[in-house]
Amino acid sequence: MAFRPNPLLSIVSILTSMTFSAIGSGIMFAYVPFTLSSEGYPEWIAGSAVTAIAAGGILGCLLAGPLIRRVGHARMYACFAALIILSTGLIGLGVIPYAWLGSRFIYGIAANGIFIVTQSWLNYSSDNSWRGKAMSVFYMMFIIGMGFGSFLFGMLPDDGANAPVVAILFYACGILPIGLTRLATPPPPEKTEIDLRTTWKISPVGLVGILASGGLSMLVQGFTPIYATQSGFGQSQVATLMFLMQLGMLAVQLPLGAISDQIDRRIVLAGVCVLVAAMAFTATLTPMTGLILAAIIFAIWSGATETIYSVAHAHANDRADPDDFVPLASTMLVAWSAAAFVVPAIVTSLTPVFGPKTFMYAAILLASATLAFVVYRLTQRDAVPDEESEAFEVRSAQIANAELLVNPEETMPH
Repeated sequence: MAFRPNPLLSIVSILTSMTFSAIGSGIMFAYVPFTLSSEGYPEWIAGSAVTAIAAGGILGCLLAGPLIRRVGHARMYACFAALIILSTGLIGLGVIPYAWLGSRFIYGIAANGIFIVTQSWLNYSSDNSWRGKAMSVFYMMFIIGMGFGSFLFGMLPDDGANAPVVAILFYACGILPIGLTRLATPPPPEKTEIDLRTTWKISPVGLVGILASGGLSMLVQGFTPIYATQSGFGQSQVATLMFLMQLGMLAVQLPLGAISDQIDRRIVLAGVCVLVAAMAFTATLTPMTGLILAAIIFAIWSGATETIYSVAHAHANDRADPDDFVPLASTMLVAWSAAAFVVPAIVTSLTPVFGPKTFMYAAILLASATLAFVVYRLTQRDAVPDEESEAFEVRSAQIANAELLVNPEETMPH
């Protein structure tokens, strides 16, 4: 049997690596849209940078499994981290819009790949009794790291390549804990099984919720800094706004997630869809003249989007049998990534026609359509009995979910 060191120390190494990576990503998620918008480039350029990440993410989902099977988790973590550093270094060479789009595409591949590596590694290293808590901490630390990175961007000089250089430093630091860990390498991952028919049969609401969260997450996270910059927000204001949006994810998700453990999750999903649409509608009517009001609106909007992802994921697991966990996780991973690409791509193409608030209108339509479907399903199927429901766990719609793609017999929802 493979040697396993102290589980706590193993988890600390993974969490520390991903937190460093999250800080670097938080810096770049603020820097790229702010720079492209403030430099006066067309709106579609900044929007395409969002789409490029999602497009790369789809490819990353498909490539990660075969590559991990070929060389193992540790080597692929280093390779994906190297790609992230290379993509960031390319941005640091100067504002070259088309090169930046290619850079964000590469980042999308590597980011999804590195999430799959670390989540499967964390799953393998955790016991069933505390795996759920470990994953919740993983998501929370990543969210906090992203927020801190955005906040740190606001403190950096706005000239030169300061932000990419600092981001690279954090990315590089993230390699060290994983590189030095004595953690046993997980076995090769199961073959990814994409089965939309089975996933739809298990939980139509879960699948639709995951699709909606993919589009909604990329809209609010990707287009908000673009809109804020075009509305006159400076670097520090954009950075603070994105930092508060990350905190809003936890502030909104935690209480609503707890409620979803007590009542039919679909009712919570319906309420959260109303909240997303309401915040997006409020944003269309609110001038971006004050940071505090904007932060409240977009933090609630962002947090509600995260809640759609988490509750939909939990609802799908409630409905699934153990034999369906792997294809369910694989299908939801690819479905989320596909929606995260298609929706921003459509919004980017329509923005020159309908203006910078197009992403708000799209969020209203998407949340409303999801709400209508959830309400319809409430009339078609009974709720899952309480004794068959898994406990709610904090998750992030910004992180590819690949928890069940390795050792499925050890990673059944609990």
